[in-house]
Amino acid sequence: MISTNKMTIFKKFFVLFLFIALIMSVTGCSPTAPTAPTVPTATQTPIVEATTIPPTETPLPTATATPFVPKATIKIVSQAPASTDIAHAAELAVEQLQGSVNNLGYKVEFVPYDDQQKIDVAITNAKQIVKDPQVLCGVGHYNSPIMIQASQVYHAAGLAFISPSSTNPSVTDSGYLEVNRVIGRDDGEGIAAAQFIQAQGYKSVYIFSATNGYAQSFVPTLKQELGSLGIKIVGVTTTDITSNFQSIVSKVMAANPDVIYYSGSADQGGPFFNEARAEGYKGPFLSMSNLDDSSVVTLAGPFLTDGGGMYYTQSAAPASAYPDAQKFAQDFQIKYGASPQWYAAQAYDAAGICLKAIEEASKAKGGDLPTRAEVAQAIRALKDYKGITGTYNFNKNGDLVPAKYFVFKVMTLDPNNWGQNTIVATFNVEPPK
Repeated sequence: MISTNKMTIFKKFFVLFLFIALIMSVTGCSPTAPTAPTVPTATQTPIVEATTIPPTETPLPTATATPFVPKATIKIVSQAPASTDIAHAAELAVEQLQGSVNNLGYKVEFVPYDDQQKIDVAITNAKQIVKDPQVLCGVGHYNSPIMIQASQVYHAAGLAFISPSSTNPSVTDSGYLEVNRVIGRDDGEGIAAAQFIQAQGYKSVYIFSATNGYAQSFVPTLKQELGSLGIKIVGVTTTDITSNFQSIVSKVMAANPDVIYYSGSADQGGPFFNEARAEGYKGPFLSMSNLDDSSVVTLAGPFLTDGGGMYYTQSAAPASAYPDAQKFAQDFQIKYGASPQWYAAQAYDAAGICLKAIEEASKAKGGDLPTRAEVAQAIRALKDYKGITGTYNFNKNGDLVPAKYFVFKVMTLDPNNWGQNTIVATFNVEPPK
């Protein structure tokens, strides 16, 4: 039989067992970790590797050039025969040198006129030129007589002109403010000749000349300069005969000069040189620019380069003789397909002086458009204008101060090679007073 204490213990154990069973029946089984609720998986867009297309480049905005709207148009003209290169050279200068005038707000145009080397055509052109108020300066003429006549029209209209080739003293002796030249005067050649005679060490000279005014224009300054240099004039003959110089040659031989100076044409000088050599004259012949003529080779015969040879003075030289004109010569060749003729380089400088004077005259009035009179005055006021053929200053008459002269020596007996004659000396000469 079970004791009372044991029975009590049994009952307590049984009650605990029933309580545990009851708890387990409620839960069903041992608790497990709760399962996280299922979250729908997001639909994933498949990654497709796209072809890289470079973005279209949008060009950076460029500054739109402001069109040049000039305050006014200025014209520079030329008057010269179309057979010369004066118009071409002046045109090239206007193209290359107008920048300073453009910077002041002005458009520059070049207008060529062909005077056909005829006075009536030149005068007609001149009257048309001066009627155009846009024309402020001109380059020309080639020929001295035409320049002298046309300058009357330019003077009346106050229009400045600059000649690259007119050498007659009368061109500037008028004293017109509007007339200038970038070349020496004929009478300056007489001074250069005398200086060459001295430089060569000669002590005596015989002078032979034609009677015409052109030939005579070289003689007075020659005589004057020879006297100031202490060189003796041993004889002077003036005549127009063109052959049979026996009597003159006899006088020359009796005077026994160190050098013979001749002023005239090749038609007279050539035969005279021939006869003088045949009679035994061994010294040099010296002449003026009119003897820069290949026909003298034929007229003088084979004796021209014998003995002391032959020399002649010139107030200009080809572009190749000026170191600063080499680029001009190249540019001219490229633009016009030929080498520049004589006086082309001077015409380039004449146009350059026109532009510089216009610039200076405009600056003097605060950039306003200058008048013709102001441009003419500005030309005369220029100091040491640096051109391709020299440095330019003008006196009160429009002559160069100083002008450069050249002495050439004849180097060939072939007229076709006359261009081979060589510059042997240069002289800077003040204009005769």
